Amino acid sequence: MVWMRILIANDDGYLAPGLAALVRACEGLGHIDVIAPEQNASGTSNSLTLTRPLSAYVASNGFHYLNGTPSDCVHVALTGLFLERPDLVVSGINQGANMGDDTLYSGTVAAAMEGFLFGIPSIAFSQADKGWGHLDAAARVARQVIDRVLSEPPSTRPFLLNVNIPNRADADSVPVRITRLGRRHASEPVIRQTSPRGDTMYWIGPSGDAREAGEGTDFHAVAQGCVSITPLQVDLTDHASLPGFRTWLSTGAKP
Repeated sequence: MVWMRILIANDDGYLAPGLAALVRACEGLGHIDVIAPEQNASGTSNSLTLTRPLSAYVASNGFHYLNGTPSDCVHVALTGLFLERPDLVVSGINQGANMGDDTLYSGTVAAAMEGFLFGIPSIAFSQADKGWGHLDAAARVARQVIDRVLSEPPSTRPFLLNVNIPNRADADSVPVRITRLGRRHASEPVIRQTSPRGDTMYWIGPSGDAREAGEGTDFHAVAQGCVSITPLQVDLTDHASLPGFRTWLSTGAKP
């Protein structure tokens, strides 16, 4: 196998067990650089910090960490912190699934997407359930996917893969499915609380249940105990509706 340069990031923070597990999973593949948020940055999506400077530090284990978002971490790593460009960017292993609409909010996916935006093959890894159960098995799955990607690249172009792994001891021996994103119902209402000073505070409510989770979706694959791999793209254009909107603009007809 060709000696690689791999950049590893996450959104749970540089002390997260999933990050350490992913680093161990990549050992022996080449030079590894690690950069992660100083604190948990889940749900930050693709946000970049533009209103203040960022500071990078080195932990006792050699991991770099940044007082910013997952996207900040990869962006800074690729544009100045590390001198050499990586051959692969991997993110995770996240505590909890990133499936369906969740991918739009996910810092784990965003870190991988930042690598993809720079033209580097990138993979996001998540466990289906929180709690780090059977994390070693999830790490073995990550290594299997990375080995397969390196030995048989799925595309001649840069790609972005979103991998969700069931929390089970035999995760590395269950079937692997290529899937599409499912859909969720709208989130539950916000949770309203009153602070000790009498101010009203709001917590974002839990995610909605899956509403499109049929065969072929990431939800269905994981529910069946399989590993889900979903190829993602950045283009959000609704290509199917373009002709209708062009007609609407030129004639006044409804798209």
